[in-house]
Formats: sequence, structure tokens, C-alpha cells
Amino acid sequence: MQRTLILLKPDCVQRRLMGRIITRFEDKGLSFVAMKLMQVTPDLAKEHYAEHVKKGWYPTLESFITGGPIVAAVLEGLEAITVVREMLGATNGLSAAPGTIRGDYSSSRQMNLVHGSDGPEAAKREIALYFKPEELIDHDPTIAAWLRAVDE
Repeated sequence: MQRTLILLKPDCVQRRLMGRIITRFEDKGLSFVAMKLMQVTPDLAKEHYAEHVKKGWYPTLESFITGGPIVAAVLEGLEAITVVREMLGATNGLSAAPGTIRGDYSSSRQMNLVHGSDGPEAAKREIALYFKPEELIDHDPTIAAWLRAVDE
């Protein structure tokens, strides 16, 4: 089992796509173990996107991510990081394949609706930025037996 952070970005919230996207993750069999509506502050943006702060386009990114509320969530499932990233599609919505979240709903590089952690170390770091340990709820959904084999 693996955990990953997703952020339903301000464009997702403003376009009222939250429910559709949450449903897609649930339909795939991923479990939500934490979720909250929040506002990203400039300081949190700088921590989250630390590797990009010195880049010339960072102010536009910070303005976007702090420009409205987001939904931060932690998803859990088998190979959750890879599964989520494949569901999201290419970063640029214009080149994302149809059937992916970005391919179906985005036509922008920056306004691409959802952030997903890009690896296990990033997921651990990012989850800690948005959630306290006690906010992560361990549970086994009763449907789990119908989503994967016992030995998976």
C-alpha cells in the first residue's frame, strides 16, 4: 500500500470539478485517508514548490496556487503514486490523452486541475506539509476485499 498527496487546485475548485475528480479516484479503488478545504499561503507555496522558487515563472505559479481555495487530500492504494499520475495525464492539458483527468478537463499547462506527488519521497514530504499525522485516518474500507486480492 502506498500513500500520495493530491491537491485539487484553485481552477478545479472554481470550475466545480471537485466531485467528478474525487469520484474518479474512488471509482479506481483508491481510498481517501485525509481531506480538507484550505487556502495555500505564499509561505506554504514556497515550501511545496521549493525547487521552483528561483525560476522566472515561479511568481505566476505562486499567484495561481494561492489565488483561491484548494482541496488537499491523501489517497491510499496499491501503487497509488503511479496510478494517480497516470490518471492525471500529461502536465499540459493540451497534450494529455483523452480519458485522463487533464485530457478531459484541462487545456492549460499551469491550470491543470490537480497536483499529484511524483514519487515516494515527494509524497512523504508533501503529505507532511499539508497534514498532521493525527489527520491521517487509517481504515480498511469494507469494499477492499472486492477491489484487490488478499495477497496484493
